[in-house]
Amino acid sequence: MKVQKLCLLRLSAIGDVCHAAAMVDRIIQHAPTIEITWIIGKVEYQLLKGMANVRFIVFDKKLGKEAYLKLQTELNNEEFDALFLMQVAFRANWAARLIKAKSKIGFDWNRSKELHWLFANQRVAAQKHAHVLEGFMSFADSINVPQSDGLNWSIPLTEEDELFAKSLCNEIKSYAVISPAASKSERNWLPERYAQVADYLHDKGYQVVLCGGPADMDRHLARQIEASGKHQYKNLVGKTSLKQMLAVLKQAKLVIAPDTGPAHMATTVGTPVIGLYAHSNPRRTGPYLSLQHVVSVYDQVIEQQTGKTWQELPWGTRAKGTKLMQLIDTEKVIKQVDNLIGRH
Repeated sequence: MKVQKLCLLRLSAIGDVCHAAAMVDRIIQHAPTIEITWIIGKVEYQLLKGMANVRFIVFDKKLGKEAYLKLQTELNNEEFDALFLMQVAFRANWAARLIKAKSKIGFDWNRSKELHWLFANQRVAAQKHAHVLEGFMSFADSINVPQSDGLNWSIPLTEEDELFAKSLCNEIKSYAVISPAASKSERNWLPERYAQVADYLHDKGYQVVLCGGPADMDRHLARQIEASGKHQYKNLVGKTSLKQMLAVLKQAKLVIAPDTGPAHMATTVGTPVIGLYAHSNPRRTGPYLSLQHVVSVYDQVIEQQTGKTWQELPWGTRAKGTKLMQLIDTEKVIKQVDNLIGRH
């Protein structure tokens, strides 16, 4: 397929746009003449803005119907050679109606939820047991973009963002980051166990920085960790922009996080991540370059709940329960810390 003008529709979330950004970098590297337009969520744009060779159109879901009208106005009847419809949520599918493209490429049948298949006239190849990032790469495959030897992310940071992190390094020297809050409270580990690992890192000579978003849950969890710990931590929860957080993650020695955006942000800047998983299969949604460091109870939980191994279940099956993360042992997390920093 000959593509000169490409539209990419992936609105959310932070982790997913990080995965999509790797695919975009692959296209820029191997097919630099393709003009790329990315329709993206308002929050997610704050992370990726300034990315070279990409024109962004922001879709603010909070505007409701007006968001679709604004999108239609900004597109101004522009026609693309191809649309990558990379989100199955109905909100994104509905936005795809407004995009004129000769080929509207969506997910394969197994991943076509929420009437996704109605809005696409072409589909990527089916994949078995693929990580989300690999699933996104199949879109680049569909227009015959060559494979890359490795992954690359060119999410830009301003000089001010870099200085923010460097000043933190000057203040506390070598540090590790704990980003404790996921989007849902059931995916969060226990604050006292975060604190135990934080104190262990402190005793090993690493200061601990708490990172996260401005939501009440994020702030409350950070305060609980501080109250449970023996040492003081640098609490930046709700105090950074996404790009400032990315700069902080870039300078960290390691990151500890559940299934949440900052784990994938850290991956984009090469910082190793200890991911904590119970509800979702880390082989599908874990920090892509640090899967060997994941601490997961997903396999045992999903087999207990369904009577089947994860290999026998539909890919992406989630475990259910509000207390699953309690099954993750502190000792196993500390073991992964030792694997990354080495025993003194």
